[in-house]
Amino acid sequence: MIHALIDDRLLVRFRSLLNGAKRIVLTAHLGPDGDALGSTLGLCRVLRRLGKDARVVLPDMPPRALTFLPTIHEAVVYTRSEDRARELMSQAQLILCLDFNTLRRIDKLAELVTASTAPRVLIDHHLDPTTQEFDLLISYPAASSTCELVFRVLLQLQLTKLIDRLAAQCLYTGMMTDTGNFTFSCEDPELYEIQSILMRRHIDKQYLYNLAMNTHSVDSLRLRGYALSERMELCLERGASLITLPLDVLERFNYQRGDVEGLVNEPLTIPEVYWSVLMREEAGRVKVSCRSQGDFDVSVMCQEHFNGGGHKNAAGGELYMSMAEAVELYRSVLESIPIVDAAQAEPNNNENEQ
Repeated sequence: MIHALIDDRLLVRFRSLLNGAKRIVLTAHLGPDGDALGSTLGLCRVLRRLGKDARVVLPDMPPRALTFLPTIHEAVVYTRSEDRARELMSQAQLILCLDFNTLRRIDKLAELVTASTAPRVLIDHHLDPTTQEFDLLISYPAASSTCELVFRVLLQLQLTKLIDRLAAQCLYTGMMTDTGNFTFSCEDPELYEIQSILMRRHIDKQYLYNLAMNTHSVDSLRLRGYALSERMELCLERGASLITLPLDVLERFNYQRGDVEGLVNEPLTIPEVYWSVLMREEAGRVKVSCRSQGDFDVSVMCQEHFNGGGHKNAAGGELYMSMAEAVELYRSVLESIPIVDAAQAEPNNNENEQ
C-alpha cells in the first residue's frame, strides 16, 4: 500500500488552484533531463485529460536522447519560439514549476514567470527551495524524483485513472533516469509499487530503458571513450576524479546536449574513487557536475565553490571563468579534502544530476 506522503492541506489548496484554472503552463529547469521532461509532459497529459488547456514551456532544447518521449514535440521551447512562450505565459491562469527549486534555474523564462499574475506551484524534490518565489510548495527532497512526486499528487487527488499509457511512459522514464534504472535513491519499497502501477498501463520498460539510457550516437560514444582515456585526472589519495571537456574537444566530437549524460558517474566504479567531478565548457562559462558516494556531500561543495547545489550525492553548478581557471579552483578545493582511506567509503549510492 502506498501511504499518503503529501500533506493534505497542500493538496486541498492545489486542487482549488487546479479547479480555478483553465489555461495552465508547466515548465522545468534549463537543460531538462529525464525527470524534468517526464514530470512536465506526464502531468500535462493528465491535465489535458482532465479538460485543461495545459501546455509545456521549456527554457531551452531537450537533449536528443529524450526526444522519443510522447508529446515532447508539442512543447514550446523559449530559445526557439520566444514570442509563443511569452504568449502562453501571459495567458496562463496557473504555472506549475517542476523539478527545480529556484527560478534562476529556468534562465530567461524566470522573467516571464515573475511577470505573470498567475499563481505559481512548485513540485520538486531538490533541497532548499526558494520559498518566496512560489505561492504553493510541494517539496519533498526524500523522494526519488519529481516524477514520483507527481504520481503521489495524482494518487492522493484520486486522479490516477487519468494516467494513460503515454503519461505512464513519461513518469516511468523520469523515475528510471533519476535513479539510474532503479539502482540508487530507490530504497523506499513504495517506489516499486508505483513502478508496478505504471507498468499496468502497458508501457514497455525495456524499450524506454534502451532509448533513455542505453543509446548513444557514434560521436557520443567516441567522446565518452576519449573523455575517460585522455581527459580523466585521478587523485586516489583523496578519492577524487576530474574529467574536463573544453570547447575544442566538444567540437571535435560534434557534441550535442545529452551526449555525456551519466559520464560523471563512471569514475565512481573505481574502488578508490568516492567523488567525481565533470567540467564541460560552454561559451563564457564552465558547467560543473559532481557525484559522490557514501557520506561525501557534494551539494555543500557546489554551494560553497561552484555557484550551485543539489543533493548530497549529486549536485552541480556553473563557473563564469575559463576552463583553466575552473581547474585551478577545483585543485584548490581538492587540497582542502583530507587524505582518507577511500576503501572504507560506503557503497555507491550516487544520484543523477538535477
